Amino acid sequence: MTGAQWDGYYRGDGVRRAVDLPEAPPWRTFPRQPMSAVFQPPPGLREAVNAALWLRRPLLITGLPGSGKSTVIEQVSAELDFGPVLRWHVTSRSTLTDALYQYDALGRIHAQRLGAGDDGGGADDIAPFLQLGPLGTALLPSPRPRALLVDEIDKSDLDLPSDLLDVLESGEFEIPELVRYERDEVRVRLHQSRDTAAVVRGRIACTQFPFIVLTSNGEQIFPAPFLRRCVRFTMPRPSPEALRALVGAHLRMDVPEGGPVADIVRAFADRLEAGEALAIDQLLNAVFLLSREGAPQGVAREELAALLMQELSRA
Repeated sequence: MTGAQWDGYYRGDGVRRAVDLPEAPPWRTFPRQPMSAVFQPPPGLREAVNAALWLRRPLLITGLPGSGKSTVIEQVSAELDFGPVLRWHVTSRSTLTDALYQYDALGRIHAQRLGAGDDGGGADDIAPFLQLGPLGTALLPSPRPRALLVDEIDKSDLDLPSDLLDVLESGEFEIPELVRYERDEVRVRLHQSRDTAAVVRGRIACTQFPFIVLTSNGEQIFPAPFLRRCVRFTMPRPSPEALRALVGAHLRMDVPEGGPVADIVRAFADRLEAGEALAIDQLLNAVFLLSREGAPQGVAREELAALLMQELSRA
């Protein structure tokens, strides 16, 4: 990237021009590439993961945004051949039922009416209107554990962690609509898949407890009964040395102890130590742009760094 190129994309002059955009950062190429190969677990994380695997307990990871909490499960699943990671992105509207299965009751009623109008016999196949959610799919019988990411559980309604307790303890659940259904066995679609699995008498019970990682930004205090059923790990605040290694792994570059990139890393580490809310992504973005050939210098460089490294707790 040359100085002319830096100024040669968007100029704000309304003149139409076809330009080739610069190469994207490695972590922003699409289709998205798994980051498991470059993730570097901090001290203590391997022990926490292995404890969760041995005990068949969920792993609750708390840490800063962008600290790699969600990447942990990708690396574990890749290393242990657990298959594609199932993902449950939690919001304030998330419910346990949605994570277990979804039932389109209105769609079924509409299909029944259409069937009755066509042949008078009525259409009552429930299978097309049921689909397992990420947690429901993870609990299906399987010769090997599946991997499930429950992302940002601290964004949930206060009752959701408690609602999870029985399912996490028993490893099974019922689909009431199938318990009452006339057929004993129904094939139900898996989460985000066209594949189906047989559900017998409305009950799903795991044969291998899934490897579950729950992530938290520390924004909610969880009830003690929930916490005691989890193996807990807090991502440590990264040191300048750890940050240099992380930047080097993501950007595929050597980061020396001194120089412009090291200065960016050190300033970021100092702000973290002072308690500012920052994400690792911000550091990667800043290093990627400011270390390019022809990147802005002087006041323009400082302004770009300030733009990229704004504290997250401020608007």
